[in-house]
Parts: sequence; structure tokens; C-alpha cells
Amino acid sequence: MAAAAAAGATPATARKALLTTTATLLSSSLARSRRSLSCSAAAASAAPRIAPQPPDLLRWVQREGGFVHPALRVVDHPEHGLGVSAAAAEGDIPPGDVLIALPGRLPLRLRRPAGAADAVLVQLADQVPEELWAMRLGLRLLQERAKSDSFWWPYIANLPETFTVPIFFPGEDIKNLQYAPLLHQVNKRCRFLLEFEKEVKHKLGTVPLEDHPFCGQDVNSSSLGWAMSAASTRAFRLHGEIPMLLPLIDMCNHSFNPNARIVQEGNVDSPDMSVVAETKIDQNAAVTLNYGCYPNDFFLLDYGFVITSNSYDQVELSYDGTLLDAASMAAGVSSPNFSAPAKWQQDILSPLNLYGEGAILKVSIGGPEIVDGRLLAALRVIIAADPDAVSGHDLKTLMSLKEKAPLGPAVEASALRTVLALCTFALQHFHTKIMEDEAILKGEPPLTTELAVQFRLQKKLLLLDVIQNLSRRIKMLALDKSTV
Repeated sequence: MAAAAAAGATPATARKALLTTTATLLSSSLARSRRSLSCSAAAASAAPRIAPQPPDLLRWVQREGGFVHPALRVVDHPEHGLGVSAAAAEGDIPPGDVLIALPGRLPLRLRRPAGAADAVLVQLADQVPEELWAMRLGLRLLQERAKSDSFWWPYIANLPETFTVPIFFPGEDIKNLQYAPLLHQVNKRCRFLLEFEKEVKHKLGTVPLEDHPFCGQDVNSSSLGWAMSAASTRAFRLHGEIPMLLPLIDMCNHSFNPNARIVQEGNVDSPDMSVVAETKIDQNAAVTLNYGCYPNDFFLLDYGFVITSNSYDQVELSYDGTLLDAASMAAGVSSPNFSAPAKWQQDILSPLNLYGEGAILKVSIGGPEIVDGRLLAALRVIIAADPDAVSGHDLKTLMSLKEKAPLGPAVEASALRTVLALCTFALQHFHTKIMEDEAILKGEPPLTTELAVQFRLQKKLLLLDVIQNLSRRIKMLALDKSTV
């Protein structure tokens, strides 16, 4: 990722500059006391590490008082990529065995200022919004990467030189995502990096060399993007949601059905961490942890991968009266009034946070609920148009798809058909068809293209699954009605 575009550049050229490979030229007078902060754009294949021949991470952890199970190795696993796996020659690992243990001094996190350089770093971190916590931790990582004698160099040397998160995608592959909510987040992060670079340069421009948190090096959007991505892809939020980097542990890959778990001990100031086998781990099997039950937006934006058939994936929609009127009319509702709900309906929509000041209008389709409970309740209430029928049910009942037609089969069928129409509208926002996406993936495209196409393909398949699910429910309602 390149240095930020000059002031006055268009957003398109700024993003192009942000995503272009760059290198930082180091002055000879400082070269011996610091390491380069330059980085590259997203690689087309597995990314090389920061150091061409990095130190042995397992030995470093053991040398610094940590424990590594003798069966563990860092290998390039065919399914999970580079990560921690059980060696073939060592036999299976039984449940309950400690796999990795880190003493309190090995996790890397923001710390209380121990000098002028740390104080400047904290001041920079305070300018970062909470939602971009990874940038705060990334500044600390960047500080250690700049040092020639960093205690954490054996860990940092093993970090990837590039990441496959979308802020590093070529411009064409950002477009290939074809999904407005994620595009918004990618552009938001790119704009932040461009603006934050200016703030960092302004702050560091008056700092004496001895107080410079990055050993006098120029910090640009390229190095800031690398640091933020390194933190977002590898950090764990532990001990009261405090983010920290856990050497070696952060090389365990993700699974919704993990074979290991993290055990927290100690306290925030001395966070002893260990990984324990949850199930038997077979020879050659990857050691996996559950990063969380999230949609693919989160995994791609923060981790740089997409999970196929992710049961937690969702398609985000806006609760918009005009859109819902159009969808319900397409579903056969004669006189929808989503744009102008009655007073009694407003009184129900308000506690759902879908009406009034401070309303949260983001709703979703997919995930474990299949239909966002707030959206489902709103559809039932607006379509029912009968306050007496609605008043006998609480919000929990109205929000649950498991509750079988609480306002009657006719209302339920209309509500579900409205969701079907919303799914159809959402599918129409994608510029390519499923067969086209599958053909692209069969052609073995570059990694960033593969991720973008896989991401949008999974959204489409999710919408088709919801359509099939709700269509079955509508048929069952018709059967129940015919037997009455």
C-alpha cells in the first residue's frame, strides 16, 4: 500500500495510491538503530514473512519461559494455510493437554507510558476511534517493528509482509465485492488511513528524535495499514476486552468447531495465556480456535478470509419505508403503509428501534434467525393493521420466526412473501450471476479476486437458501389453512 495521495487528489486516485506498493527510503544515519516499516500490497499467493529467514518462533517462546507441546509445528496446512499443526511423527494429542502457554511478558499490547516516546504513542492512539481499536494496537506493534533491538522481533519477523484484507485489494477487486455495506467499510478505512497519516506526520514533525516512537522513521498510510491489518487479523480481545497479540497462539487458525480453546490466567498487567486441547487432535491436523460466530463481512474485513456455507453470514438491509412498500406490494399486499405507520404501530416500532429519533435502521436476512427479529416483528405489525390482534402478543413473540403465525396465517404468509421480495431485490443488486461467479472461481484467479468473488457468491447462495426456507414455510401455512 502506497503513501497517501497528495491533498486535492480525487477519492479514486487517493485509494489507488493507498493500495499501491511502496518502499520507505532510510537515511544512513538511522539505519543501524531501526528496521524498515515499508510493506507491500496484497500478494497474489501466500504472503512472505517480514524477515526472509525469520527466527524459530517456537524456540523463542520456549526460551522466554513459555511452553510448546512437543508435537506442535508451524506448517503450511493445505486447508488452513500457515498455522500451528500437530506433527505426523508425534502421535495424537489427547483432550486436556496444554498445547501452548505464554508467560505474562510475551503478549504484546498497549502499555502505560514508560518514557517520552511511549507518551507520544499514547497521544496518537487516543486520536483513533474506538471502532478502529486495531489501529491503536497496531501503533504499538509498529513501534516495536521499528526497533532494531525489540524484544518481540522473533515474533514480528514471522508476521506476514502483506495481508489479504480488502483495504489492500486492487481497485478492481474492491469493485468485485459488489456489496454496498462492505464497500462502505472498506472506503471508510481507506479514508481514515489517509487522514490519520496526516495527523501522525503533523504530530511527529515536532518530536525530537530521542522521543520519536518509531525511531525517526517516516510513517505513512502504507505502514499504518500494515499495522492495523496485522492487529485486526491476529489480536485477541481478552481480560475485559483488552486487545493483545499472543505470539504463536495467534497462528492457530479459525473453526466454528475448534479442537482447542484459550485459557486466561493472571491479570491485565501479567496476562498468562494458554491453549488447551478441547478434543483429540489427530496427526497432521491443524490446531484451531473459534474466532467468533460472525458473518463473512467481519471475517473478510478484519481477517482476510471468507467461510463457505457460513451459517452466521447475513445480508444487510435498510429498514426503509419506500423499499418495504415496494416489497410488500410485490408480495401481494394491497395497501402497505410502511412509509406512514399508524400511531399504534409507531408505538411498537419505537421499542424495536425502527422508528423515531435514534432509530437503528440496519436489519438483516440470514444467520441463525433467518430473518432479523426486528424486521419480522415490524412486517407482522404493519401488515396486520389490527391493533387488537397485535396487542395480545409481546415483542419477543412477534420477533420470533419459531412462533407459528402469531397474527394468523394470512398475515404470516404476507410477511414472509415480503421477505422473499426483499431477497429478490437484494439479488438484483449484484451485477453477476451465480454461474458466472462459479466460472471465475474455477479459472483459478488471483487470490484477491478469488476472495471478492467468493464473498459475493456466498451472499447470493445465502439469499437463495432463505428463499427456499421461507417458501417451504409459506406452503405449510397454505396446507394448515386448507385443513382448517
